[in-house]
Amino acid sequence: MKDKFLRLEHWTSRIALVAACIMLMLAAGLGMMQIITRFVLETPAEWTEVLIRFSLIWMVFLGIPMAFRQGAMVSVDVLYRWSPPRIRRVLDWIVCLAALTLITIIIWWGWDYAQRGKVQTMAGLESLSMFWAYLAMPVGGVFSIIGIIGNLLDPQRLELETAQ
Repeated sequence: MKDKFLRLEHWTSRIALVAACIMLMLAAGLGMMQIITRFVLETPAEWTEVLIRFSLIWMVFLGIPMAFRQGAMVSVDVLYRWSPPRIRRVLDWIVCLAALTLITIIIWWGWDYAQRGKVQTMAGLESLSMFWAYLAMPVGGVFSIIGIIGNLLDPQRLELETAQ
């Protein structure tokens, strides 16, 4: 069961990370397009700024699961380093429960915002509802929960290994 969950977590974290990278590339490309249209062609495209913001929001919420998986989000380095192995496992559980609580709140309120945002439109892109921007919070939260549990089952301390 643990191995199956970790395989699922591996795939979901990778999918979220690839999507986050695509959103970063989209934001960079749109930024370049905005510069060209505004300063070279002197006819700015207003919609590019909105889509840049939109893609950066999605990038952040889709990148968080990988950080959780690698143990890089909530860290108690000093306590962890000074504690015996048994206390370290207790710290793992405390951090996991705290992170799950936070992410659950983000999912709850993110879904509420998304529902309320259905009637709002994005300035510059009146055909798009704010629902799609706010949806990044619950979607990223679901991916994050899988990453948090994956880190609890198979801890990775990548930030501790590279810390100086």
